[in-house]
Amino acid sequence: MHTPRRLSMLAATAATAWALMPHQIAHAATAQPYQLGVGMSDITGEAAEVGMMGYAELSQKTAGIHQRLRARAFIVQDAATQKSAVIVITDTGLVTQSIHQAVLKRLAAKYGALYNAQNVLISATHTHAGPGGYSHYALYNITILGFQQKTFNAIVDGIVEAIDQAHQRKAPGDILLNQGELTNASRNRSTPAFRLNAAADRAAFPQEIDPLMSVLTFRQGGKAVGALSLFPTHGTSMTNQNKLISGDNKGYAAYHWEHEHAGVRYRTDKAPFVAAFAQTNPGDMSPNLNLKPGSGPTEDEFENTRIIGLRQADKALSLSAQSTTLLQGAVDYRMRYVDMSQVTVSGAYTPDGKPHTTCPAALGTSFAAGSEEDGPGPGIAKEGQSNPFLAAVGGFVFWPSESLRQCHGVKEVVIPVGDMKPYPWSPEVLPLQLVRLGQLYLATLPGEPTIMSGYRIRRQLAQTLGVDVKQVLVVGYTNAYTQYITTPEEYSIQDYEGGSTLFGPYTQPAYQQELDKLARDMVNSTPTINNLQPRDLNCCQMNFQTGVLMDLPAFGKRFGSVLKDASGSYKAGDTVSVRFQTGHPKNNLRRNGSFLEVQRQVGGNWVAVADDGDWSTRYRWTRTFGAESAADISWTIPAGTPAGSYRIVHYGDAKNLIGTITSFTGTSSVFQVQAN
Repeated sequence: MHTPRRLSMLAATAATAWALMPHQIAHAATAQPYQLGVGMSDITGEAAEVGMMGYAELSQKTAGIHQRLRARAFIVQDAATQKSAVIVITDTGLVTQSIHQAVLKRLAAKYGALYNAQNVLISATHTHAGPGGYSHYALYNITILGFQQKTFNAIVDGIVEAIDQAHQRKAPGDILLNQGELTNASRNRSTPAFRLNAAADRAAFPQEIDPLMSVLTFRQGGKAVGALSLFPTHGTSMTNQNKLISGDNKGYAAYHWEHEHAGVRYRTDKAPFVAAFAQTNPGDMSPNLNLKPGSGPTEDEFENTRIIGLRQADKALSLSAQSTTLLQGAVDYRMRYVDMSQVTVSGAYTPDGKPHTTCPAALGTSFAAGSEEDGPGPGIAKEGQSNPFLAAVGGFVFWPSESLRQCHGVKEVVIPVGDMKPYPWSPEVLPLQLVRLGQLYLATLPGEPTIMSGYRIRRQLAQTLGVDVKQVLVVGYTNAYTQYITTPEEYSIQDYEGGSTLFGPYTQPAYQQELDKLARDMVNSTPTINNLQPRDLNCCQMNFQTGVLMDLPAFGKRFGSVLKDASGSYKAGDTVSVRFQTGHPKNNLRRNGSFLEVQRQVGGNWVAVADDGDWSTRYRWTRTFGAESAADISWTIPAGTPAGSYRIVHYGDAKNLIGTITSFTGTSSVFQVQAN
């Protein structure tokens, strides 16, 4: 493990190298074969009293913001053919089919056929620290208490805005690719299952992790304007006890590159540098290096988030700075919808060489165990252990058919989600996509593939496409979501990942086969025939989460009143804390804005130096009594903060009895930050 001093030295080295990058590698190319654009927007949803997406923990509801969530978009247009590909990475737990459908509708209304289901790739970082309720399927809304329209709108609006910005910023450019290994940001959390895979396959991962990081650097006129890093590790550095919105380790990695190195100010920059940190195949990759929640490298979840994020950012910065390989060649794509509940899989794709079929979606008893290393369940089940009682309860409540049980093999079926009425609890008609950017191929999956699942698919596609396996990346959490994807061997042990593999033991070979069909179409330059469309359940959503009836200040107070003020003087490293009388954050999400500012006096003006998107600040909302609530705002003063006069400002909104929402401002006393 790196010491803090060593981490600082690595960060400084990477920053210096990246700052010099355009000059160092200008000789790498003169051609600009693409039109490129990058964009970014805020997708932060409801910051209080909405269930969080990821851990399925009923008591985990949003109660403030540590860092805002963002969508980061990249557009690559082939200068020769005019074909475009759009890649969007979102700081969300999932990209649900409802989000995918809504974004495509908005893009069609604005751009016609230019950006569509074929060439738009939307993928999640898989943070477990964001508000949920943005699926149209019950399985992903149950613990959120239904569909949350405001959060859904925030995500869709932000994604479309990021694409709009990327479209408007299109200019001639090129893309540099570099790949390397990062070995201290993940551990395999399901080694017994992994070790059931063939020894020859396991040899590809001698440390039982997938260390491959791929970094695309987007340049216009030789100047870097954005970067896309792809590396597998779960967004679970923040535990299921956290209630502050956070992009988790990949959110911090993006913030570190954008803000600390590129100097981005999110609310004011019109053309910010965009650094996205995407997933590949992290299904069994944990950032909790001690293999227990909130543990490793430290015992503090915030510090773990920062360190694991910093390790990704430092490696990505270094790879970007050393890039010399240009992406060259066509932009191309293939996509089709597949009903994953009834795929006949050829023996050419199965470990035993025999044909098999997938199954209607079902969860096993080990699903209830949760991931004991990242987010354990309520204690009613254990990973990899039979639970006849829970299976019997599921059988009594949900009545899974005998044919379904037989299809799922060793899985003890507890919830037959695909057979629920009037609609399945999870989607089964799913988008599969293959996107080519020059000599790099991105194969998308609507779920969480383990590293071996990803590797087998990559190896198959590389063979069909005639390229090295490193030129094919599997990108999970993309365009829809349906739980885990394990190999048949991994499935057999029924750890959490196997119990959560919805379509049965041959889910991974089915995806391998169906993606290979897309690869064959691409190689043969033949169009992909698509005869299916997923259902649209926008019509049929329910919400059981109470809204805001009204806000009231405490007796003798007004909204914005300071309830606990700052002290008079602080130094770097100290934390300033102020409590304000406030209204409910649901009244106004303040998307692309802020619930707070830290301001410094410069001459006769107050200038914002931090807001609720910064790592150094925390905004906590608390219901104090009935309709009364308070905002606790803290600022941990970063090293190097200039001495001077500062204050903390809170921005809020209150709703009265007749439903009128009024904005207000609260301001702390002025305090001094002393020179170091």
